[in-house]
Amino acid sequence: MEVILVRHTTPDVPKGTCYGFSDVDVTSTFTEEATHTLRNLQEHLPVDKAFTSPLQRARKLAEFCGFADAEKDPRLKEMNMGQWEMQNYNEIQDPALQEWYNDYMHLPTTGGESFPDLYRRVKEFLDELKSKSYRRVAVFSHAGPIVCAAMYAGLCTENNPFGIAPTFGGILKITI
Repeated sequence: MEVILVRHTTPDVPKGTCYGFSDVDVTSTFTEEATHTLRNLQEHLPVDKAFTSPLQRARKLAEFCGFADAEKDPRLKEMNMGQWEMQNYNEIQDPALQEWYNDYMHLPTTGGESFPDLYRRVKEFLDELKSKSYRRVAVFSHAGPIVCAAMYAGLCTENNPFGIAPTFGGILKITI
């Protein structure tokens, strides 16, 4: 099965903001960015079904691309950054932040998730998806879940995960 992973467009937050699980809106450049995404998505259509994170930045792109009926799945949300949500990384006073920077692939954020937690929920979604008879699906989500899906498909490892994440509005195709 082909899974077309689509990352949301630019979020409307100041640069350096930790916004993971927060339901932030998209910037005023949304229509321009989404039009570019839709153009790139055309080569991957049609799809049998579309799924989206329930967070508005992913959901709005799904709707713009013609998938207003995309199934909302909370397992596709970005990583829960816990107490750091909506703070600028440079202003977070939590001493655990440096520990997390040193081992973000294993340690949880304060009051939030770890990368293994995120991977488990994305894996659960993809395992369930594999049990269906779809040939191709579109998934509108976030960098973290997209990286997890790429790891699941064997496109990257824990040693080099984030180099594969598409830019805002970008697309990555995997086969599961």
